[in-house]
Amino acid sequence: MALAASFLLVTPFSSLSADYVSVIKDEVNVRTGPGTNNPIRMELFQGYPLKVLQKRGDWFEVSDFENDKGWIYASLVSSDKKTVIISAKNRANMRTSPSTSGQVIAKVDRGVVLTLLERQGKWVKVQHNGGSEGWVYAHILPTIFFNQIKLLFFKPL
Repeated sequence: MALAASFLLVTPFSSLSADYVSVIKDEVNVRTGPGTNNPIRMELFQGYPLKVLQKRGDWFEVSDFENDKGWIYASLVSSDKKTVIISAKNRANMRTSPSTSGQVIAKVDRGVVLTLLERQGKWVKVQHNGGSEGWVYAHILPTIFFNQIKLLFFKPL
């Protein structure tokens, strides 16, 4: 399996101009504007990670890993969640160890949210909400929250 090169930037979470949050429950609406009178753009589930673009009153303008944007009520998100989302083109391999020689134990579809357990080099150990645990190569994760440190992985053009 060929792995694309990636650049790694490690920055303390508190010094970032952008904040990252996760949705705290299922069936949360993201709207076209800040207010319940605005149409619903999308519905998200618990753990879904989002980038905060701006705050207006009790509302956050957010974007997801595909750069879809909308507004979410601030009490429906939390900044202490350690979640990641698979951004591979189709699927990502979950392995028994942090290496391409580790046995593939699952194929994880694009857009699946996982809980981050630990990091080892360019690999992260994750858990699916069904209980499966394994290792995935970090280049397929656009944003990772881990112990108040934000890791950004940029794919070269």
